[in-house]
Amino acid sequence: MTKCAVMYLRVSTDGQTTENQRLELEAVANRAGWEIAGVYEDAGISGANGRDKRPAFDRLCKDATRRRFDVVMAWSVDRLGRSLQDLVAFLGELHSVGVDLFLHQQGVDTTTPAGKAMFQMLGVFAEFERAMIRERVNAGLARARQQGKTLGRPKVADATEAAIRAALAAGGTGVRKIAGRFGVGVSVVQRIRAEMAEQAASSVRNGPE
Repeated sequence: MTKCAVMYLRVSTDGQTTENQRLELEAVANRAGWEIAGVYEDAGISGANGRDKRPAFDRLCKDATRRRFDVVMAWSVDRLGRSLQDLVAFLGELHSVGVDLFLHQQGVDTTTPAGKAMFQMLGVFAEFERAMIRERVNAGLARARQQGKTLGRPKVADATEAAIRAALAAGGTGVRKIAGRFGVGVSVVQRIRAEMAEQAASSVRNGPE
């Protein structure tokens, strides 16, 4: 039975072209006897962008879940994204609906037994990457503590917090305007407002002493 394949093409800048990617993948499909059923192309879009900012890639993922094709073809792994974890997540999504992946530059073809084994190895490498990131973050935090650095968000000055409380109590001014007036983040004003609400509720519950 002839497999139905689609191509995903992407270039990062408007000055580049996807034509070479297209020609190479068409040649592969012809040799494999696959029928090209469609092309998904994101031109001038960085691979660092998420799925929501790559419309063609988003459509590809949705059509894959609807099982509209058998194989997704791409020129290289970096056409799909910039993170190994992103690739593994995408592969998992394809695998769950029975769609295969062909990556020309890396020689990955999950329609073959060797390619399916590679799929399993990618999951191992993704876990290794996560572990390495955790290790680097923890080492950085430990080093910062040893150097006496204060971790977390900087504390708001008492005078500034008191002024924000007064502005909130006066009413009539939105959270964003108050944040802008005192040069703090919106989340700071929201935190102070929540603390004031909790203090007021506590006073009502406990009553006068």
